[in-house]
Amino acid sequence: MASSRAHNLYCRRCDRESRLPLGSGRRIPMAARRGPRPPDPTPADRVPHALMVLSGALFDTLDEGEILSLAMDHIDAAGPYSTEAGYLKMDGDLVPSPRNGQVHAMAVDRRVRELAGADGPVTVPGWPWGRALGLRGPERLHGYLVVTSRSRPTEAERLLLATFVRHTAAALSVAFAHRRRREDALELHRLREERTALQGRLISVVAELGYQQAVHALMADVAVSGGGEEAITRALHGLTGLPALVEDRFGRLRSWTGPDRPDPYPEPDPVRQDEMLHAVASRAGPVRMKDRLVTLIRPHGEILGVLALVDVRGEADKHTLRALQDGAAWLAPELAHLRNLAEVESRLHRELADDLLTGTDEASAYARSEAVGHDLHRRHYVVVVQWSNRTADGPFAQTVGRAASAVGMHSLLTRRSDHVVLVTDDRPHARALYEALARETGTRSGTIGVSAPCDSLADIPHRYQEAQRALEVRRHSRGEHYGTTFFDELGLYRILGPGNDYQELETFVHEWLGQLIDYDSLHHTAMVETLSQYFDCGGNYDETAESLAIHRSTLRYRLKRIRDISGNDLANVEDRLNLQVATRVWKIVLGGSD
Repeated sequence: MASSRAHNLYCRRCDRESRLPLGSGRRIPMAARRGPRPPDPTPADRVPHALMVLSGALFDTLDEGEILSLAMDHIDAAGPYSTEAGYLKMDGDLVPSPRNGQVHAMAVDRRVRELAGADGPVTVPGWPWGRALGLRGPERLHGYLVVTSRSRPTEAERLLLATFVRHTAAALSVAFAHRRRREDALELHRLREERTALQGRLISVVAELGYQQAVHALMADVAVSGGGEEAITRALHGLTGLPALVEDRFGRLRSWTGPDRPDPYPEPDPVRQDEMLHAVASRAGPVRMKDRLVTLIRPHGEILGVLALVDVRGEADKHTLRALQDGAAWLAPELAHLRNLAEVESRLHRELADDLLTGTDEASAYARSEAVGHDLHRRHYVVVVQWSNRTADGPFAQTVGRAASAVGMHSLLTRRSDHVVLVTDDRPHARALYEALARETGTRSGTIGVSAPCDSLADIPHRYQEAQRALEVRRHSRGEHYGTTFFDELGLYRILGPGNDYQELETFVHEWLGQLIDYDSLHHTAMVETLSQYFDCGGNYDETAESLAIHRSTLRYRLKRIRDISGNDLANVEDRLNLQVATRVWKIVLGGSD
Protein backbone atom coordinates (compact mmCIF):
# COMPACT_ATOMS: atom_id res chain seq x y z
CA MET A 1 0.00 0.00 0.00
CA ALA A 2 2.92 2.32 0.81
CA SER A 3 4.38 1.58 -2.62
CA SER A 4 1.03 2.49 -4.24
CA ARG A 5 0.99 5.81 -2.40
CA ALA A 6 4.54 6.49 -3.60
CA HIS A 7 3.47 5.63 -7.15
CA ASN A 8 0.48 8.04 -6.98
CA LEU A 9 2.69 10.78 -5.57
CA TYR A 10 5.18 10.18 -8.37
CA CYS A 11 2.42 10.48 -11.00
CA ARG A 12 1.01 13.68 -9.47
CA ARG A 13 4.40 15.35 -9.24
CA CYS A 14 5.36 14.36 -12.76
CA ASP A 15 2.17 16.09 -14.00
CA ARG A 16 3.43 19.43 -12.75
CA GLU A 17 4.89 21.81 -15.33
CA SER A 18 7.52 23.20 -12.94
CA ARG A 19 11.25 22.68 -13.16
CA LEU A 20 13.88 22.86 -10.45
CA PRO A 21 16.48 25.50 -11.34
CA LEU A 22 19.91 23.94 -11.52
CA GLY A 23 22.18 25.00 -8.67
CA SER A 24 19.22 25.97 -6.43
CA GLY A 25 17.85 24.03 -3.49
CA ARG A 26 14.41 25.77 -3.55
CA ARG A 27 11.53 26.12 -5.97
CA ILE A 28 10.77 29.25 -7.95
CA PRO A 29 7.28 30.69 -8.72
CA MET A 30 5.41 29.19 -11.66
CA ALA A 31 5.26 32.55 -13.39
CA ALA A 32 9.03 32.79 -13.33
CA ARG A 33 9.32 29.28 -14.72
CA ARG A 34 7.10 30.16 -17.65
CA GLY A 35 9.30 33.14 -18.56
CA PRO A 36 11.93 33.00 -21.29
CA ARG A 37 15.12 31.17 -20.40
CA PRO A 38 18.40 33.08 -20.67
CA PRO A 39 20.62 32.15 -23.59
CA ASP A 40 22.78 29.08 -23.01
CA PRO A 41 26.54 29.42 -22.84
CA THR A 42 28.69 27.58 -25.35
CA PRO A 43 28.60 23.75 -25.08
CA ALA A 44 32.25 23.55 -24.07
CA ASP A 45 31.59 25.82 -21.08
CA ARG A 46 28.12 24.60 -20.26
CA VAL A 47 28.30 20.79 -20.15
CA PRO A 48 30.73 20.06 -17.25
CA HIS A 49 29.33 22.85 -15.06
CA ALA A 50 25.72 21.98 -15.82
CA LEU A 51 26.36 18.31 -15.12
CA MET A 52 27.94 19.13 -11.75
CA VAL A 53 25.08 21.46 -10.78
CA LEU A 54 22.48 18.92 -11.91
CA SER A 55 24.18 16.21 -9.82
CA GLY A 56 23.67 18.35 -6.73
CA ALA A 57 20.03 19.00 -7.69
CA LEU A 58 19.39 15.27 -8.13
CA PHE A 59 20.55 14.60 -4.58
CA ASP A 60 18.61 17.55 -3.15
CA THR A 61 15.30 15.71 -3.44
CA LEU A 62 14.24 12.34 -2.05
CA ASP A 63 11.23 11.94 -4.37
CA GLU A 64 11.83 9.37 -7.13
CA GLY A 65 9.44 11.06 -9.52
CA GLU A 66 11.11 14.45 -9.16
CA ILE A 67 14.53 12.86 -9.70
CA LEU A 68 13.37 11.22 -12.93
CA SER A 69 11.71 14.45 -14.10
CA LEU A 70 14.90 16.42 -13.42
CA ALA A 71 16.89 13.89 -15.42
CA MET A 72 14.44 13.99 -18.31
CA ASP A 73 14.24 17.79 -18.34
CA HIS A 74 17.99 18.34 -18.19
CA ILE A 75 19.46 15.52 -20.29
CA ASP A 76 21.14 18.25 -22.34
CA ALA A 77 23.49 18.75 -19.37
CA ALA A 78 25.28 15.62 -20.65
CA GLY A 79 25.47 16.63 -24.30
CA PRO A 80 23.34 17.01 -27.45
CA TYR A 81 20.62 14.66 -26.24
CA SER A 82 16.84 14.61 -25.87
CA THR A 83 14.69 12.39 -23.66
CA GLU A 84 12.08 10.31 -25.43
CA ALA A 85 10.79 8.49 -22.34
CA GLY A 86 11.48 7.69 -18.70
CA TYR A 87 10.43 4.80 -16.46
CA LEU A 88 10.50 3.99 -12.76
CA LYS A 89 10.40 0.44 -11.44
CA MET A 90 7.60 0.36 -8.88
CA ASP A 91 6.24 -2.84 -7.29
CA GLY A 92 8.21 -4.94 -9.78
CA ASP A 93 6.81 -3.18 -12.86
CA LEU A 94 8.19 -0.46 -15.13
CA VAL A 95 5.88 2.56 -14.75
CA PRO A 96 6.16 5.09 -17.62
CA SER A 97 6.50 8.75 -16.78
CA PRO A 98 3.48 10.90 -17.66
CA ARG A 99 6.02 13.13 -19.44
CA ASN A 100 6.77 10.43 -22.04
CA GLY A 101 6.13 11.32 -25.65
CA GLN A 102 2.85 9.96 -27.02
CA VAL A 103 3.65 9.54 -30.73
CA HIS A 104 5.94 6.56 -30.36
CA ALA A 105 4.90 5.59 -26.80
CA MET A 106 3.75 2.01 -27.53
CA ALA A 107 6.78 1.05 -29.65
CA VAL A 108 9.25 2.54 -27.19
CA ASP A 109 7.44 0.98 -24.23
CA ARG A 110 7.49 -2.45 -25.87
CA ARG A 111 11.20 -2.16 -26.70
CA VAL A 112 12.16 -1.11 -23.15
CA ARG A 113 10.32 -4.07 -21.64
CA GLU A 114 11.99 -6.45 -24.14
CA LEU A 115 15.40 -5.35 -22.86
CA ALA A 116 14.55 -6.90 -19.43
CA GLY A 117 16.96 -4.72 -17.47
CA ALA A 118 19.77 -4.48 -20.05
CA ASP A 119 20.83 -1.41 -22.04
CA GLY A 120 20.04 -1.44 -25.73
CA PRO A 121 19.28 0.53 -28.89
CA VAL A 122 15.82 2.00 -29.42
CA THR A 123 14.45 3.02 -32.79
CA VAL A 124 12.58 6.33 -32.75
CA PRO A 125 11.50 7.71 -36.15
CA GLY A 126 13.11 11.04 -36.88
CA TRP A 127 16.07 10.43 -34.56
CA PRO A 128 19.19 8.81 -36.06
CA TRP A 129 20.38 7.56 -32.67
CA GLY A 130 18.40 6.25 -29.71
CA ARG A 131 19.21 4.12 -26.69
CA ALA A 132 17.50 2.82 -23.53
CA LEU A 133 19.78 3.20 -20.52
CA GLY A 134 19.09 1.35 -17.27
CA LEU A 135 19.16 3.33 -14.00
CA ARG A 136 20.79 0.69 -11.83
CA GLY A 137 21.34 0.77 -8.10
CA PRO A 138 23.56 -1.52 -6.00
CA GLU A 139 20.92 -4.25 -5.80
CA ARG A 140 18.22 -3.58 -8.36
CA LEU A 141 17.10 -1.73 -11.47
CA HIS A 142 15.43 1.57 -10.58
CA GLY A 143 14.16 2.45 -14.05
CA TYR A 144 15.13 3.57 -17.56
CA LEU A 145 15.92 6.68 -19.55
CA VAL A 146 15.28 6.51 -23.31
CA VAL A 147 17.68 9.01 -24.90
CA THR A 148 17.82 10.22 -28.50
CA SER A 149 20.26 12.35 -30.48
CA ARG A 150 20.35 14.04 -33.88
CA SER A 151 23.77 12.48 -34.49
CA ARG A 152 25.81 9.57 -33.21
CA PRO A 153 27.49 10.75 -29.96
CA THR A 154 31.24 11.01 -29.73
CA GLU A 155 33.20 9.01 -27.17
CA ALA A 156 33.39 12.04 -24.87
CA GLU A 157 29.65 12.62 -25.19
CA ARG A 158 28.98 8.96 -24.40
CA LEU A 159 31.16 9.24 -21.29
CA LEU A 160 29.24 12.31 -20.11
CA LEU A 161 25.96 10.52 -20.74
CA ALA A 162 27.13 7.47 -18.76
CA THR A 163 28.16 9.76 -15.89
CA PHE A 164 24.77 11.50 -16.02
CA VAL A 165 23.00 8.11 -15.86
CA ARG A 166 25.15 6.98 -12.91
CA HIS A 167 24.38 10.18 -11.00
CA THR A 168 20.65 9.75 -11.64
CA ALA A 169 20.78 6.09 -10.57
CA ALA A 170 22.73 6.98 -7.40
CA ALA A 171 20.18 9.66 -6.51
CA LEU A 172 17.37 7.14 -7.07
CA SER A 173 19.20 4.62 -4.84
CA VAL A 174 19.30 7.15 -2.02
CA ALA A 175 15.64 8.08 -2.57
CA PHE A 176 14.43 4.47 -2.63
CA ALA A 177 16.51 3.66 0.47
CA HIS A 178 15.00 6.66 2.24
CA ARG A 179 11.49 5.57 1.27
CA ARG A 180 12.17 2.04 2.52
CA ARG A 181 13.38 3.40 5.84
CA ARG A 182 10.29 5.62 6.10
CA GLU A 183 8.00 2.70 5.30
CA ASP A 184 9.85 0.51 7.81
CA ALA A 185 9.38 3.17 10.47
CA LEU A 186 5.65 3.44 9.69
CA GLU A 187 5.30 -0.33 9.74
CA LEU A 188 7.16 -0.53 13.05
CA HIS A 189 4.87 2.15 14.50
CA ARG A 190 1.82 0.25 13.25
CA LEU A 191 3.08 -2.96 14.83
CA ARG A 192 3.67 -1.16 18.10
CA GLU A 193 0.16 0.23 18.10
CA GLU A 194 -1.34 -3.17 17.31
CA ARG A 195 0.75 -4.83 19.98
CA THR A 196 -0.21 -2.18 22.52
CA ALA A 197 -3.90 -2.63 21.73
CA LEU A 198 -3.63 -6.42 21.95
CA GLN A 199 -1.74 -6.17 25.22
CA GLY A 200 -4.46 -4.00 26.71
CA ARG A 201 -7.21 -6.43 25.62
CA LEU A 202 -5.36 -9.43 27.01
CA ILE A 203 -4.84 -7.73 30.35
CA SER A 204 -8.55 -6.83 30.54
CA VAL A 205 -9.79 -10.31 29.55
CA VAL A 206 -7.41 -12.44 31.58
CA ALA A 207 -7.38 -10.03 34.55
CA GLU A 208 -3.76 -10.73 35.36
CA LEU A 209 -2.33 -9.90 38.73
CA GLY A 210 -1.63 -6.27 39.48
CA TYR A 211 2.11 -6.71 39.12
CA GLN A 212 1.76 -8.22 35.64
CA GLN A 213 -0.63 -5.43 34.64
CA ALA A 214 1.91 -2.85 35.78
CA VAL A 215 4.62 -4.56 33.72
CA HIS A 216 2.62 -4.58 30.50
CA ALA A 217 1.19 -1.09 30.93
CA LEU A 218 4.60 0.39 31.56
CA MET A 219 6.19 -1.48 28.65
CA ALA A 220 3.35 -0.40 26.37
CA ASP A 221 3.90 3.23 27.34
CA VAL A 222 7.61 2.84 26.63
CA ALA A 223 6.94 1.36 23.18
CA VAL A 224 4.44 4.05 22.19
CA SER A 225 6.77 6.82 23.34
CA GLY A 226 9.63 5.32 21.32
CA GLY A 227 11.94 5.57 24.33
CA GLY A 228 14.24 2.77 23.19
CA GLU A 229 16.94 1.13 25.29
CA GLU A 230 17.18 3.72 28.06
CA ALA A 231 13.41 3.73 28.52
CA ILE A 232 13.38 -0.09 28.81
CA THR A 233 16.16 -0.22 31.41
CA ARG A 234 14.56 2.64 33.32
CA ALA A 235 11.21 0.80 33.35
CA LEU A 236 12.78 -2.49 34.43
CA HIS A 237 14.67 -0.80 37.25
CA GLY A 238 11.47 0.89 38.41
CA LEU A 239 9.53 -2.38 38.37
CA THR A 240 12.13 -4.66 39.94
CA GLY A 241 14.34 -2.37 41.98
CA LEU A 242 17.35 -4.06 40.37
CA PRO A 243 19.97 -2.41 38.13
CA ALA A 244 19.01 -3.02 34.48
CA LEU A 245 21.36 -2.90 31.49
CA VAL A 246 21.60 -3.48 27.75
CA GLU A 247 24.78 -4.70 26.04
CA ASP A 248 25.43 -5.26 22.36
CA ARG A 249 26.22 -8.78 21.22
CA PHE A 250 29.93 -8.12 21.72
CA GLY A 251 29.52 -7.24 25.40
CA ARG A 252 29.75 -3.45 25.19
CA LEU A 253 27.42 -1.43 27.37
CA ARG A 254 24.64 0.49 25.59
CA SER A 255 22.43 1.49 28.54
CA TRP A 256 22.47 1.14 32.37
CA THR A 257 19.86 2.30 34.90
CA GLY A 258 20.39 1.81 38.61
CA PRO A 259 23.20 1.99 41.16
CA ASP A 260 26.67 0.37 41.18
CA ARG A 261 27.49 0.87 37.50
CA PRO A 262 31.14 -0.17 36.94
CA ASP A 263 33.36 2.75 35.94
CA PRO A 264 35.11 2.11 33.68
CA TYR A 265 32.93 -0.62 32.26
CA PRO A 266 35.04 -3.79 31.85
CA GLU A 267 36.40 -4.53 28.37
CA PRO A 268 34.70 -7.69 27.05
CA ASP A 269 36.60 -10.89 26.38
CA PRO A 270 35.50 -12.15 22.92
CA VAL A 271 35.90 -15.84 23.80
CA ARG A 272 33.99 -15.60 27.06
CA GLN A 273 31.31 -13.45 25.43
CA ASP A 274 30.68 -16.07 22.73
CA GLU A 275 30.53 -18.80 25.38
CA MET A 276 27.98 -16.79 27.38
CA LEU A 277 25.77 -16.14 24.34
CA HIS A 278 25.83 -19.83 23.42
CA ALA A 279 24.90 -20.87 26.98
CA VAL A 280 21.96 -18.43 27.17
CA ALA A 281 20.74 -19.29 23.66
CA SER A 282 20.65 -23.02 24.46
CA ARG A 283 18.07 -22.52 27.25
CA ALA A 284 14.56 -21.10 27.31
CA GLY A 285 13.91 -17.86 29.16
CA PRO A 286 16.31 -15.77 31.27
CA VAL A 287 19.48 -17.50 32.49
CA ARG A 288 21.45 -16.72 35.64
CA MET A 289 25.11 -15.96 34.88
CA LYS A 290 26.84 -15.34 38.23
CA ASP A 291 25.12 -12.25 39.68
CA ARG A 292 23.09 -11.46 36.56
CA LEU A 293 19.83 -12.62 35.02
CA VAL A 294 20.40 -12.55 31.27
CA THR A 295 18.09 -12.84 28.26
CA LEU A 296 18.89 -12.39 24.59
CA ILE A 297 17.43 -9.81 22.22
CA ARG A 298 17.08 -11.76 18.99
CA PRO A 299 14.31 -10.96 16.52
CA HIS A 300 14.07 -13.66 13.82
CA GLY A 301 16.76 -15.70 15.57
CA GLU A 302 19.66 -13.25 15.12
CA ILE A 303 21.26 -12.08 18.37
CA LEU A 304 21.36 -8.28 18.43
CA GLY A 305 22.11 -7.74 22.12
CA VAL A 306 21.63 -8.75 25.74
CA LEU A 307 19.15 -7.45 28.34
CA ALA A 308 20.10 -8.21 31.96
CA LEU A 309 19.23 -7.50 35.60
CA VAL A 310 21.95 -7.39 38.26
CA ASP A 311 20.61 -9.65 41.07
CA VAL A 312 23.49 -10.04 43.51
CA ARG A 313 21.29 -11.40 46.37
CA GLY A 314 19.19 -13.75 44.26
CA GLU A 315 15.92 -11.92 45.02
CA ALA A 316 14.29 -12.27 41.59
CA ASP A 317 10.87 -13.99 41.43
CA LYS A 318 8.69 -15.12 38.53
CA HIS A 319 7.35 -11.61 38.02
CA THR A 320 10.89 -10.29 37.69
CA LEU A 321 11.67 -12.96 35.09
CA ARG A 322 8.48 -12.11 33.21
CA ALA A 323 9.34 -8.42 33.21
CA LEU A 324 12.81 -9.23 31.85
CA GLN A 325 11.34 -11.36 29.04
CA ASP A 326 8.80 -8.70 28.14
CA GLY A 327 11.50 -6.05 28.11
CA ALA A 328 13.53 -8.13 25.63
CA ALA A 329 10.44 -8.62 23.43
CA TRP A 330 9.69 -4.90 23.33
CA LEU A 331 13.29 -3.99 22.67
CA ALA A 332 13.77 -6.45 19.78
CA PRO A 333 12.01 -4.38 17.06
CA GLU A 334 13.90 -1.25 18.14
CA LEU A 335 17.28 -2.93 17.73
CA ALA A 336 16.18 -4.65 14.51
CA HIS A 337 15.21 -1.29 13.03
CA LEU A 338 18.53 0.26 14.08
CA ARG A 339 20.32 -2.75 12.60
CA ASN A 340 18.54 -2.33 9.26
CA LEU A 341 19.49 1.35 9.11
CA ALA A 342 23.11 0.49 9.97
CA GLU A 343 23.22 -2.16 7.22
CA VAL A 344 22.01 0.33 4.59
CA GLU A 345 24.60 2.88 5.68
CA SER A 346 27.35 0.24 5.80
CA ARG A 347 26.53 -0.93 2.27
CA LEU A 348 26.69 2.59 0.88
CA HIS A 349 30.03 3.17 2.66
CA ARG A 350 31.42 -0.13 1.32
CA GLU A 351 30.37 0.56 -2.27
CA LEU A 352 31.96 4.01 -2.18
CA ALA A 353 35.18 2.60 -0.71
CA ASP A 354 35.30 -0.11 -3.41
CA ASP A 355 34.96 2.48 -6.17
CA LEU A 356 37.65 4.70 -4.63
CA LEU A 357 40.12 1.80 -4.47
CA THR A 358 39.60 0.91 -8.13
CA GLY A 359 39.23 4.49 -9.35
CA THR A 360 36.09 6.56 -9.90
CA ASP A 361 35.19 10.01 -11.12
CA GLU A 362 35.57 12.71 -8.47
CA ALA A 363 32.20 14.41 -8.90
CA SER A 364 30.32 11.18 -8.26
CA ALA A 365 32.57 10.26 -5.33
CA TYR A 366 32.13 13.64 -3.65
CA ALA A 367 28.35 13.55 -4.11
CA ARG A 368 28.10 10.03 -2.69
CA SER A 369 30.39 10.81 0.23
CA GLU A 370 28.22 13.76 1.19
CA ALA A 371 25.16 11.50 1.04
CA VAL A 372 26.72 9.08 3.56
CA GLY A 373 28.16 11.83 5.77
CA HIS A 374 31.87 11.39 5.03
CA ASP A 375 34.14 14.32 4.07
CA LEU A 376 36.30 13.23 1.12
CA HIS A 377 37.80 16.69 0.69
CA ARG A 378 40.29 16.07 3.52
CA ARG A 379 43.64 14.35 3.06
CA HIS A 380 43.14 10.59 3.31
CA TYR A 381 45.21 7.48 3.99
CA VAL A 382 44.58 3.90 2.96
CA VAL A 383 44.91 1.35 5.78
CA VAL A 384 45.04 -2.43 5.19
CA VAL A 385 44.33 -4.78 8.13
CA GLN A 386 45.06 -8.51 8.23
CA TRP A 387 44.75 -10.80 11.25
CA SER A 388 46.21 -14.30 11.17
CA ASN A 389 43.35 -15.99 13.01
CA ARG A 390 40.48 -14.15 11.30
CA THR A 391 39.10 -14.30 7.78
CA ALA A 392 38.11 -11.01 6.15
CA ASP A 393 34.39 -11.68 6.53
CA GLY A 394 31.55 -9.42 7.64
CA PRO A 395 32.01 -9.91 11.42
CA PHE A 396 35.74 -9.16 11.24
CA ALA A 397 35.06 -6.08 9.09
CA GLN A 398 32.63 -4.91 11.79
CA THR A 399 35.30 -5.53 14.42
CA VAL A 400 37.78 -3.39 12.47
CA GLY A 401 35.16 -0.66 12.03
CA ARG A 402 34.40 -0.58 15.77
CA ALA A 403 38.09 -0.45 16.68
CA ALA A 404 38.73 2.37 14.19
CA SER A 405 35.81 4.39 15.55
CA ALA A 406 36.99 3.77 19.11
CA VAL A 407 40.37 5.40 18.36
CA GLY A 408 38.80 8.37 16.56
CA MET A 409 39.29 7.32 12.92
CA HIS A 410 36.61 8.51 10.46
CA SER A 411 36.70 5.92 7.71
CA LEU A 412 35.07 4.28 4.73
CA LEU A 413 35.43 0.51 5.13
CA THR A 414 35.39 -2.43 2.73
CA ARG A 415 37.00 -5.85 2.56
CA ARG A 416 38.91 -8.09 0.18
CA SER A 417 39.55 -11.84 0.21
CA ASP A 418 42.15 -11.78 2.98
CA HIS A 419 42.16 -8.24 4.42
CA VAL A 420 40.00 -5.30 5.44
CA VAL A 421 40.59 -1.86 3.90
CA LEU A 422 39.96 1.55 5.52
CA VAL A 423 40.01 4.85 3.64
CA THR A 424 40.50 7.19 6.60
CA ASP A 425 40.64 10.98 6.80
CA ASP A 426 43.68 11.28 9.08
CA ARG A 427 47.05 9.60 9.58
CA PRO A 428 46.49 6.72 12.01
CA HIS A 429 48.35 6.64 15.30
CA ALA A 430 51.35 4.31 15.19
CA ARG A 431 49.86 1.82 17.69
CA ALA A 432 46.31 2.86 18.65
CA LEU A 433 44.41 0.87 15.98
CA TYR A 434 46.62 -2.19 16.44
CA GLU A 435 46.15 -2.20 20.21
CA ALA A 436 42.39 -1.73 19.88
CA LEU A 437 42.14 -4.67 17.46
CA ALA A 438 44.34 -6.82 19.69
CA ARG A 439 41.83 -6.24 22.52
CA GLU A 440 38.86 -6.88 20.23
CA THR A 441 40.20 -10.14 18.78
CA GLY A 442 41.98 -11.43 21.86
CA THR A 443 45.25 -11.90 19.95
CA ARG A 444 48.14 -9.72 18.80
CA SER A 445 48.84 -11.75 15.65
CA GLY A 446 47.79 -9.03 13.25
CA THR A 447 49.45 -6.71 10.74
CA ILE A 448 48.46 -3.23 9.56
CA GLY A 449 49.85 -1.39 6.53
CA VAL A 450 49.39 2.36 6.08
CA SER A 451 49.92 4.27 2.82
CA ALA A 452 51.44 7.66 2.21
CA PRO A 453 48.89 10.51 2.24
CA CYS A 454 46.47 10.85 -0.70
CA ASP A 455 46.54 14.38 -2.11
CA SER A 456 43.63 13.64 -4.48
CA LEU A 457 41.04 10.95 -5.05
CA ALA A 458 42.99 9.77 -8.09
CA ASP A 459 45.87 8.84 -5.74
CA ILE A 460 43.81 6.33 -3.76
CA PRO A 461 44.28 3.22 -6.00
CA HIS A 462 48.06 3.74 -5.94
CA ARG A 463 48.04 4.42 -2.18
CA TYR A 464 46.13 1.16 -1.74
CA GLN A 465 49.06 -0.66 -3.36
CA GLU A 466 51.42 1.17 -1.01
CA ALA A 467 49.46 0.06 2.04
CA GLN A 468 49.54 -3.54 0.81
CA ARG A 469 53.28 -3.30 0.28
CA ALA A 470 53.81 -1.91 3.77
CA LEU A 471 51.79 -4.82 5.17
CA GLU A 472 53.73 -7.40 3.16
CA VAL A 473 57.10 -5.95 4.21
CA ARG A 474 56.03 -6.22 7.86
CA ARG A 475 54.71 -9.79 7.46
CA HIS A 476 57.88 -11.06 5.77
CA SER A 477 60.39 -9.21 7.92
CA ARG A 478 62.93 -11.16 9.97
CA GLY A 479 61.90 -9.40 13.16
CA GLU A 480 58.45 -8.74 14.53
CA HIS A 481 55.82 -9.80 11.99
CA TYR A 482 52.94 -8.08 13.78
CA GLY A 483 52.14 -4.41 14.30
CA THR A 484 51.71 -1.31 12.16
CA THR A 485 53.98 -0.31 9.27
CA PHE A 486 53.83 3.03 7.42
CA PHE A 487 54.79 3.07 3.76
CA ASP A 488 56.58 6.42 4.04
CA GLU A 489 58.85 4.91 6.71
CA LEU A 490 59.94 1.88 4.67
CA GLY A 491 63.02 3.56 3.24
CA LEU A 492 64.79 1.23 0.82
CA TYR A 493 62.03 -1.37 0.98
CA ARG A 494 59.73 1.04 -0.90
CA ILE A 495 61.60 0.36 -4.15
CA LEU A 496 62.45 -3.32 -3.64
CA GLY A 497 58.91 -4.68 -3.96
CA PRO A 498 57.17 -5.70 -7.19
CA GLY A 499 55.33 -3.21 -9.34
CA ASN A 500 57.60 -0.23 -8.79
CA ASP A 501 57.79 2.35 -11.52
CA TYR A 502 59.83 5.36 -12.54
CA GLN A 503 57.76 7.72 -10.43
CA GLU A 504 58.43 5.63 -7.31
CA LEU A 505 62.17 5.77 -7.99
CA GLU A 506 62.00 9.54 -8.41
CA THR A 507 60.12 9.85 -5.13
CA PHE A 508 62.72 7.78 -3.29
CA VAL A 509 65.62 9.78 -4.75
CA HIS A 510 63.93 13.09 -3.94
CA GLU A 511 63.32 12.00 -0.36
CA TRP A 512 66.99 11.20 0.28
CA LEU A 513 68.82 13.55 -2.12
CA GLY A 514 66.29 16.31 -2.76
CA GLN A 515 67.95 18.88 -0.49
CA LEU A 516 71.39 18.22 -1.99
CA ILE A 517 70.05 18.38 -5.56
CA ASP A 518 68.38 21.72 -4.82
CA TYR A 519 71.54 23.02 -3.18
CA ASP A 520 73.66 22.03 -6.19
CA SER A 521 71.21 23.71 -8.55
CA LEU A 522 71.14 26.92 -6.53
CA HIS A 523 74.88 27.23 -5.78
CA HIS A 524 76.33 25.44 -8.86
CA THR A 525 78.08 22.89 -6.66
CA ALA A 526 78.54 19.13 -7.00
CA MET A 527 77.46 17.74 -3.63
CA VAL A 528 75.44 14.83 -5.07
CA GLU A 529 78.23 13.87 -7.48
CA THR A 530 80.73 14.01 -4.61
CA LEU A 531 78.55 11.72 -2.48
CA SER A 532 78.04 9.32 -5.39
CA GLN A 533 81.78 9.12 -6.09
CA TYR A 534 82.47 8.65 -2.37
CA PHE A 535 80.23 5.58 -2.32
CA ASP A 536 81.66 4.27 -5.62
CA CYS A 537 85.12 4.39 -4.07
CA GLY A 538 83.98 2.42 -1.07
CA GLY A 539 84.31 5.37 1.28
CA ASN A 540 88.06 5.72 0.63
CA TYR A 541 89.03 9.40 1.04
CA ASP A 542 92.19 9.26 -1.12
CA GLU A 543 90.55 7.46 -4.04
CA THR A 544 87.51 9.71 -3.90
CA ALA A 545 89.59 12.91 -3.80
CA GLU A 546 91.75 11.68 -6.69
CA SER A 547 88.72 10.72 -8.84
CA LEU A 548 87.19 14.16 -8.25
CA ALA A 549 90.55 15.94 -8.76
CA ILE A 550 90.20 17.76 -5.43
CA HIS A 551 92.26 17.92 -2.26
CA ARG A 552 91.51 15.51 0.63
CA SER A 553 90.61 18.44 2.91
CA THR A 554 88.16 19.72 0.29
CA LEU A 555 86.51 16.30 0.22
CA ARG A 556 86.25 16.26 4.02
CA TYR A 557 84.64 19.72 3.93
CA ARG A 558 82.13 18.65 1.26
CA LEU A 559 81.12 15.54 3.23
CA LYS A 560 80.55 17.71 6.30
CA ARG A 561 78.40 20.09 4.24
CA ILE A 562 76.46 17.10 2.87
CA ARG A 563 75.63 16.02 6.43
CA ASP A 564 74.60 19.57 7.37
CA ILE A 565 72.43 20.11 4.28
CA SER A 566 70.70 16.73 4.14
CA GLY A 567 70.45 16.04 7.85
CA ASN A 568 71.60 12.45 7.22
CA ASP A 569 74.46 10.84 9.11
CA LEU A 570 76.89 8.87 6.97
CA ALA A 571 77.93 6.94 10.07
CA ASN A 572 74.38 5.60 10.47
CA VAL A 573 74.08 2.24 8.70
CA GLU A 574 70.45 2.76 7.62
CA ASP A 575 71.05 6.31 6.34
CA ARG A 576 74.23 5.26 4.56
CA LEU A 577 72.47 2.37 2.80
CA ASN A 578 69.54 4.49 1.65
CA LEU A 579 71.84 7.30 0.48
CA GLN A 580 74.03 4.89 -1.46
CA VAL A 581 71.03 3.33 -3.22
CA ALA A 582 69.59 6.80 -3.92
CA THR A 583 72.85 8.04 -5.51
CA ARG A 584 73.06 4.89 -7.63
CA VAL A 585 69.48 5.33 -8.88
CA TRP A 586 70.14 9.05 -9.45
CA LYS A 587 73.23 8.30 -11.48
CA ILE A 588 72.25 5.19 -13.45
CA VAL A 589 68.44 5.15 -13.72
CA LEU A 590 67.61 8.85 -13.64
CA GLY A 591 70.72 10.05 -15.46
CA GLY A 592 71.72 12.45 -12.69
CA SER A 593 75.37 12.65 -13.67
CA ASP A 594 74.59 14.02 -17.15
